[in-house]
Amino acid sequence: MGIRRASLGCTTFIPFHSIFSSHSSKMQPTKLLSLVLACVLATPTLAAITSDSSVLTNQQFDYIIIGAGTAGLTLANRLSANSSVSVLVLEAGVSDAGVIPVQAPFLGPTVTPNTPWDWNYTITPQAGMDGRTFSYPRGKLLGGSSSANYMFHQFGSSEDWDRLAQVTGEAKWQWSNMRQYVQKHEKLVPPIDGHNTANEIIDSLHGHNGILPTSLHGFNQSIDPLALLTTQQLPNDFPFNQDMSGGDHSLLGFGFVKSSVGGGKRSSSSTTYLAAASSRPNLTVLINVTVQKLLQTGTAAATTDDAAITSAQTVPIFKSVVFSGTPGMSSLTKPITVTARKEVILSAGSIGTPQILQLSGIGNPSQLTPLGVPVIVKNPSVGANLSDHSLTPNLFTVKANTSFDHVLADPVQVQEILNQYVTNKTGMFANNIANNFGFKRLPSNSSILAQFGDPAAGPGSPHWELVVSNLFFSPNIPAPATGSFMTIVLVLISPTSRGSVKIKSTNPFDAPLIDPNFLTTQVDIQSIREGVRAVLKFVSAPAWSDHVTGRFGSEFIAAVDDASIDAYIRSITTTIFHPASTAMMTKPTDPWGVVNPNFKVKGVNGLRIVDASVFPYQLSCHPQGPIYLLSERASEIIAAGL
Repeated sequence: MGIRRASLGCTTFIPFHSIFSSHSSKMQPTKLLSLVLACVLATPTLAAITSDSSVLTNQQFDYIIIGAGTAGLTLANRLSANSSVSVLVLEAGVSDAGVIPVQAPFLGPTVTPNTPWDWNYTITPQAGMDGRTFSYPRGKLLGGSSSANYMFHQFGSSEDWDRLAQVTGEAKWQWSNMRQYVQKHEKLVPPIDGHNTANEIIDSLHGHNGILPTSLHGFNQSIDPLALLTTQQLPNDFPFNQDMSGGDHSLLGFGFVKSSVGGGKRSSSSTTYLAAASSRPNLTVLINVTVQKLLQTGTAAATTDDAAITSAQTVPIFKSVVFSGTPGMSSLTKPITVTARKEVILSAGSIGTPQILQLSGIGNPSQLTPLGVPVIVKNPSVGANLSDHSLTPNLFTVKANTSFDHVLADPVQVQEILNQYVTNKTGMFANNIANNFGFKRLPSNSSILAQFGDPAAGPGSPHWELVVSNLFFSPNIPAPATGSFMTIVLVLISPTSRGSVKIKSTNPFDAPLIDPNFLTTQVDIQSIREGVRAVLKFVSAPAWSDHVTGRFGSEFIAAVDDASIDAYIRSITTTIFHPASTAMMTKPTDPWGVVNPNFKVKGVNGLRIVDASVFPYQLSCHPQGPIYLLSERASEIIAAGL
């Protein structure tokens, strides 16, 4: 019955030299270099995780969680810790078990797009990006995007959390309260190479007895000493920061990447939160099933929180979930309905959550009525306010044979590295693709801030992130067949552009219309422009004089003044796929927003949302850390019935 671990035999061919070079087209094997990477290793079967829907026969569940991702599996673990509570998790995707690209940190970029582990979304043409459209990766497997991301692990600034408390009117979202969940969540472990990290991280800021292993880099890159030397040569622009995980310590500066990696393997919500709970008889995880919609099961008296968006004396109860098999993954075609005794919890992510709400008649009537969806709860905020971090890859040519590019172009070396990883989880593949990164702000006297105000959460929160990687990395540009490269990725960490997620039909298997609306505010484009100049300042340090030989790409080479830099940005910028805010949390009395500070959907009984969609703003970091903290607190609120 259980298929937690599949048998040996799955193979996927991956062209290594192009694994980091194209999100816009399906990766194909090349005669030069193809490698079998995705073999599924035989591992023990656990009955709690299954694709057999018959296990639901004659069963009832207190909680039904939709989505086995970062948030969903955190909730599943914490709620099922009470043996008297039964939990069902419904997941559209497949098992993550034994898949080497999912497991090996360096291979993280190969998990998406256009793979069995990706939802394979495509965004609408972007007016702010010359009308371009491209892939929008989201993890479609156990662990969700925590099994498909690049594993950067931070918690944001204290100002991020304090702003959340202010926006929602709930003081318990302040960092002074949220820091306790770091200890509950994180387990900082030594890097795989065992090097001394005393000067690279501040141990006291991290959890050491939590559930999810994290670590610093365990494989040195040739550019590591050059990046550190830059902090000494340009200390006013890029000061060294020993720890940028956030919270009690400043994010601003330059230092070392901390990743959700332990023992040379990815730490996801599946390998940690689910693995720790998978033998519990009160937890069932059903994979390869897609939720079609939620069903109203009755009415309940409206609360004071509901009064903000409805004048009705009663509100609908949504405790039933309709699902069927995921096409291509399951033979189950007939819809099945399950009903929760207590609550349904939507953790389908910033794309899936608003899609399911809209299919269920919860959303904007102007969108739903033309599609023939009966409107049960009028809420224009559902699917609105989509926010994402954009990514601008700045490519440089470097001294020959000093980057990973020449290694990845050699089939013999790649096979040796793969063998080393499979054998003992060490070496290049046991490490993330970047060791060095930093956060930076616009100057306090910037005309951008004077004209538009500060989009960041406060003066200690960044506007950009810079990630230095020792290879060619550009989702929209094919990698050259030869050459050595360095990429400095520029991430707009405090964006102001807002987009939307809208269903385009009543078919739950139709992907929604995803419009991040990138680069449509002046503050965003002008901020990235100054970020590109910061990247050029970084490589102007003497440390790089014998290493960097030039810029790569005609648009980048031509980017010298405001207009040409803007043109370059619009031509190359893409997404780092951190969608948020499509079911945003607001004060109970606000007539906008989708959930209250206790995750309850406004105007509805029996339904909560716990995932990145509830964040009103982007936090100034990669989102998985904040999602884990959010979910830890949510599990306590839900368990207490608040």
